[in-house]
Amino acid sequence: MTSTTDIVAKLWGLCNVLRDDGVTYNVYVTELTFLLFLKMLEETGRENRLPDNYRWGLLAKREGMEQLDYYKSMLLDLGKAKDGLVRAIFIDAQTCLRKPTNLKALTSNIDQLDWFSAREEGLGNLYEGLLEKNASDKKSGAGQYFTPRPLIDAIVRLMQPQPGETVQDPAAGTAGFLVAADRYIKDHTDDLYKLPEAQAFFQRHNAFVGAELVPDTHRLCMMNLLLHGIEGGVDNIDTLSPDGEALPRANLILTNPPFGTKKGGGRPTRSDFSVTADTSNKQLAFVEHIVRALKPGGRAAVVVPDNVLFEDNTGRRLRTWLMDLCNLHTILRLPTGIFYAQGVKTNVLFLQRGKTDKANTKVVWVYDMRANMPAFGKTRPLTVADFADFEIAYGSDPNGRAERKDQGEEGRWRSFSREAVTHRKDNLDMAWLRDTEAEAEEALTEPEDIAAAIIGHLKAALEEIEALSEEIEPNGLEEPAAIAEAAE
Repeated sequence: MTSTTDIVAKLWGLCNVLRDDGVTYNVYVTELTFLLFLKMLEETGRENRLPDNYRWGLLAKREGMEQLDYYKSMLLDLGKAKDGLVRAIFIDAQTCLRKPTNLKALTSNIDQLDWFSAREEGLGNLYEGLLEKNASDKKSGAGQYFTPRPLIDAIVRLMQPQPGETVQDPAAGTAGFLVAADRYIKDHTDDLYKLPEAQAFFQRHNAFVGAELVPDTHRLCMMNLLLHGIEGGVDNIDTLSPDGEALPRANLILTNPPFGTKKGGGRPTRSDFSVTADTSNKQLAFVEHIVRALKPGGRAAVVVPDNVLFEDNTGRRLRTWLMDLCNLHTILRLPTGIFYAQGVKTNVLFLQRGKTDKANTKVVWVYDMRANMPAFGKTRPLTVADFADFEIAYGSDPNGRAERKDQGEEGRWRSFSREAVTHRKDNLDMAWLRDTEAEAEEALTEPEDIAAAIIGHLKAALEEIEALSEEIEPNGLEEPAAIAEAAE
């Protein structure tokens, strides 16, 4: 066990101390973020970002109600700090701690951690480990905000982010894609030391941009970016609102946008949307944003649920429009069970924005990583090795131009011409292997995995019903008028 893993386990274990104070897992991670931010600024010698009267040492030495009252004042005032990053992490911050003994338990245990080893292995790795622990624990319910790191790393390796590129995630969550892209670039530039000073500054301050709608998730995102040496870049905004139009156009977009419909059936309020302006389906609207946000020649990898591939009406219009404006060169059919909602079937679309707006997609390659695969979960977690065959098939060119070979009906890797897709009415839900998903799920043994699979199937069914309702509702509203007209 590494020092980082050991520290994460100790930090996670402290949550048990706080249960009597009514603190849940997600709230605990947010609370811990406030405290770790203060401690990590002390450990890295960057407390000058804070007002002189609000430092970790001043908090940790206090006792009882004095400490709790000081902490509450701290949170309130740091939410108004001059430093933009400090303000972003603490804005509207409140503590859920009610017992002074619990705050003392947290500060004392944090002080006693092996911070020398944590610095050596990387404070960012420590924090990401905590986020991953939160997401993988079914009781926390945080998996909806967390894309599995093996999947992120595989996508980043294939898309090969480069120094000088603007990388965007319009649904950033806890910043997993942006952090992985930054790590990839640093690994290929000797931690940016091979870059000219101006380009290194760009990488730290301007290369990574995005949006995250949920305030508490945005805090975790900003903390994660800070600990990986990235200054800001992700705004607490709704990408599907006019604020999303202001996001900088990107060379590369990496994202796993939220699934489902907007609350209350609301539509996107973007003035530049034309294809999905009349739908409350968030994943369709995010795809339109991605296409519009890419620079000519820019590339993207986006996780989408199956209904984006086969939904009629708005879905079909979106796919036709996308394949005109972009080269949709690759689709990866992901296995089930890799997200919190195990029944949700997902894919990764790999595309490149064309230099023109017509006929950019000539061939779509599909890799089926879903059929005849184990049911992933607690007993069989997803690993980097699971993507090895797909990465070989994909090839070394990020835009899908490497030489590829169709593996035939018995293989996982097939090609479909644009004409063949047109014949399918632009339905991209390609499946040719017998799917043994049901058999794999029957082999699940952990109660948490079984429960998550059931919940996932129910959620997926509900979303399909909502999508169907949205498609037929206009006709349903017009029927009475049509009947009345016929009667006349």
